[in-house]
Amino acid sequence: MAEKGLLLVLSGPSGVGKGTVKSAIVDNKVFPFEYSVSMTTRKPRPGEVDGQDYFFVSEAQFKAAIDQGQLLEYNQYVNHYYGTPLVPVKKMLAEGKDVLLEIDVNGARKVREKMPDGVFIFLTPPDLHTLHLRLENRGTEPEDVIMGRINQARTEILVMQDYDYAVVNDTVANAVDHIKAIVDAEHVSVKRVIDTYRKMVREN
Repeated sequence: MAEKGLLLVLSGPSGVGKGTVKSAIVDNKVFPFEYSVSMTTRKPRPGEVDGQDYFFVSEAQFKAAIDQGQLLEYNQYVNHYYGTPLVPVKKMLAEGKDVLLEIDVNGARKVREKMPDGVFIFLTPPDLHTLHLRLENRGTEPEDVIMGRINQARTEILVMQDYDYAVVNDTVANAVDHIKAIVDAEHVSVKRVIDTYRKMVREN
């Protein structure tokens, strides 16, 4: 019996380690999933392939996609737009493939509006002191910028109430284990499989 794939949305404050946790899931092949290719208005960097690294489009094309409701979510960074195309995600889900989105809390909010049946996982630091240390250890930003991110994190952590699960990123290994447990549980939850069995009963 074919089962629709899960839309997995991994989100959380800046510096919490979303990218690191996602990479660990990929590198260790914790569970199979498709990673959605984003659309952007920036120019390709050397070695980047259109349709593989990003869908590279003009600003006019990107804004047309927004107007036509073709994006799950989008944001603007340093004068360039980035977004998640809706059609490829729907296609992969219909084929029974799980799709993972690693996005910020604003993007997750937009995805929830369009696809409320997704699995929304909030990655949180053990505490704000640990988050501060992680941002500091990056060595990429001055202290005033770090404090701005900490203050933003205070607000973002409170939107955890809009998610399905909260996973503490105390260690990457523990966070990955918890996310794997969530995915396994969601695949056998009654709300996700009941329609398949109703169809089976009707046809036999």
